[in-house]
Amino acid sequence: MTRIVRVVPDVPAIHRRFDYSVPSALAAAIGVGSRVRIDLHGRRVGAWVVEDDVEPTDGVMAKPLAGSSGVGPPPTIVALGEWAAWRWAGPLSSFLGTASPTRVVRALAVGWLPTSPDSAAASGPRDPDLRRPPSAGGGSVALVDGVLAAADGCSVVRLAPALDATLVALELIHRMGTEGMLVLAPSHARADQLAFRLRGVGVPVAVMPDQWDRAATGSGVVVGTRSAAWAPLSRLRAAIVLDAHDEAYREERAPTWSAVDVLRERGRRDRAVVALITPCPPVAMSEGMEVITTPRPVERRGWPLVEVVDRRTDDPRTGLFSERLVRALRSALDETGGTVVCILNRTGRIRLLACAQCGALTRCTRCGGPMAQPGAGGGLQCRRCDDTRPAVCAVCDSTRLKSLRIGVSRATEELSALTGVEAVEITGRSAPDHGGGERLVVGTEAALHRVNRAGLVAFLDVDQHLLAPRFTAGEETLALLARAARLVGTRDAGGRVLVQTRIPDHEVLRAAAQADPAVLDTPERALRATLGLPPFGALAVLRGPGATAYAIGLGEVAGVTASSVETDRWLVTAPDHQILCDGLASVPRPAGRLRVEVDPTDA
Repeated sequence: MTRIVRVVPDVPAIHRRFDYSVPSALAAAIGVGSRVRIDLHGRRVGAWVVEDDVEPTDGVMAKPLAGSSGVGPPPTIVALGEWAAWRWAGPLSSFLGTASPTRVVRALAVGWLPTSPDSAAASGPRDPDLRRPPSAGGGSVALVDGVLAAADGCSVVRLAPALDATLVALELIHRMGTEGMLVLAPSHARADQLAFRLRGVGVPVAVMPDQWDRAATGSGVVVGTRSAAWAPLSRLRAAIVLDAHDEAYREERAPTWSAVDVLRERGRRDRAVVALITPCPPVAMSEGMEVITTPRPVERRGWPLVEVVDRRTDDPRTGLFSERLVRALRSALDETGGTVVCILNRTGRIRLLACAQCGALTRCTRCGGPMAQPGAGGGLQCRRCDDTRPAVCAVCDSTRLKSLRIGVSRATEELSALTGVEAVEITGRSAPDHGGGERLVVGTEAALHRVNRAGLVAFLDVDQHLLAPRFTAGEETLALLARAARLVGTRDAGGRVLVQTRIPDHEVLRAAAQADPAVLDTPERALRATLGLPPFGALAVLRGPGATAYAIGLGEVAGVTASSVETDRWLVTAPDHQILCDGLASVPRPAGRLRVEVDPTDA
């Protein structure tokens, strides 16, 4: 009897599944999850087998598979991909592509495990702190006790930013072994650092995605970034997510899936232990979860001294730099000799100007939008339509313009003059080698990821983060402060973070100053419950020419509400994800271009 398999083509625009027959020469290599080549509409494309030994369709002659492209994700991951396609309203092929190796793998790695700790260690000195017994890792023993005792296996570990989360991971590995163990880090640099430390104490490690074939054996600890949530482990026994609050775990391209939610679902299916380690758990993550933390004195010591500079009574003409800030910068530069980081999350030189003679704002003559000055001595450029013109007032023709809102480039110039130290600008577009030992760094939040250590971190205008037009603005700001806290270290070691604000009583600033994220959690939870925001409701955003037709269809689904935000942009709400995702799956996609973002952060 002819063996028929059902495949999903590696073509995101095609949502159908097709039946193909398995040639006898490929029979041994084909199973659920296998990567294959198929002839589809006159061209050869890649595909995944998602069902095996299916009943042939009457009257249809199935074409044979054109070839095998090696091993793919195991059947459990294929099933997980089906769930993710429903959860984030995306094509299954997108998730199977993330779960597949980047190169053809014909067979899994055999005999790659080291025979001794020495053969597992990477080149270079071992970390003496990790060679000690796991029981000596501070509060890691008690934290892991709580993780293993969690009712449903999944828990949130609230660990202060300056405390070492790797010790918690080591303790859990010591208790449960390396088989089926997965550890996620928010960046490639941190994942590589983690892998080096684990190998340094003799723990076998497979780094995703380069060592996909090793990871698929499930014998060693699998380490990776966001995509490693789809690691090819047939059964997950334990998973650890470091800095689980980090936005890097969320895919920006549609479908906008979250690695944290994927691991929570994997843990539920495999009855695995899942530990989400974070210094500031978001409400959507901690709702209904057991939150495990260190005693208050330990948590307080794990945060630096956070100094809040109240600028409500300052003369607005003093600009961004208060006297207290300048004194703190000079003191840190003179005393510590280390790096000082100033954060201003506005790129460019001057973001908003006004005429010094008539007071009119510099606005675009084409679209009416605000005009900025991107470079020193340059003209004006519209931030909306990119139109340019000379630096001249459009009302009175004066060439004398004053800056109302400066960007990071101008702040770098002015801080260099104020401190007498040459400042270096770092933004997301800066060369990767920036952030390697400069004394004074001025930049966007990208600087917090480029600099490894600092004596002082100063937020020049934290209000722009607190008042950002996103319902997650408060949690994102606290996460930035936690990132800064990691750079400066503990308060006992002299760690110091300074923030300038005109809303000094904000819950975020009080939470950071008191080293207690729970200060933000209570009001944030109450507000979201009142407004029906996640986790007390579900949201999706529709964008593109096809959004209107799709939103009209969703409006007819019981429990789903679609509201127009602007042209070709709709906000969809529902009481929970079950109703929302069922609705998104039940309405046919329109012909026009459509982007669906489930769980948006900028709604």
